[in-house]
Amino acid sequence: MMILDYILLKKLILSLILGAAVGVEREIKKKPLGIKTTIVISISSCLLTIVSIEAATIYAVPYSAPMDPLRLAAQIVTGVGFLGAGAILRRNNDVISGLTTAAMIWAAAGLGITVGAGFYVEAITATVLMFIAIDLLSPLLIKIGPKTLRQKELRLKVEVDREISLKETIQHIRDLNINIKRVKIKDNKGTENRMVDLVVTVHNSRFTSEVYEELKGIKEILSIEVELL
Repeated sequence: MMILDYILLKKLILSLILGAAVGVEREIKKKPLGIKTTIVISISSCLLTIVSIEAATIYAVPYSAPMDPLRLAAQIVTGVGFLGAGAILRRNNDVISGLTTAAMIWAAAGLGITVGAGFYVEAITATVLMFIAIDLLSPLLIKIGPKTLRQKELRLKVEVDREISLKETIQHIRDLNINIKRVKIKDNKGTENRMVDLVVTVHNSRFTSEVYEELKGIKEILSIEVELL
């Protein structure tokens, strides 16, 4: 019994450490997933996995029927999906954010299940690989990968006079090394002006304020609003 208690304690402590590692990585990046949340997810997933395995061992004989030792653990993946859905946000500009955080919630549960099932090396290896992919591989791909990975998206809301040629205005924007992806044009009610809504891409090294100042230099533009997507 003492050996069993020691093994269970080791599993719970390891799941705590791995869950905490996931939470620290998210908190460093100021994401809506903290260390306390990931610890609770990882430990509870580990605990439910242990209960599922032990219950199958203990109750299989009295009930004289085979029992799936991971039946309870399998439901964790579905249940944690609700937490992940809560981390995914749709902002006012129709941009989806929080997908990585939602994936990390699911990963924390997966680490707890893996530790609870007794696969310690696999759980530690998966944690290390996960951090390598997020913190090392992703920035490396941005530097050496395709050009599109080094671009960031901006939304521009430009007000121009109705008498001004939009074709010339858009060309002046392109002359600033700004790539235009989408254009939406509408009349500004109550004025003689037009509102042009643009989704553009610029190099990652360019500050949003820098793009704003450059666009303000275009004489046809009456007002400009710049938003990072």
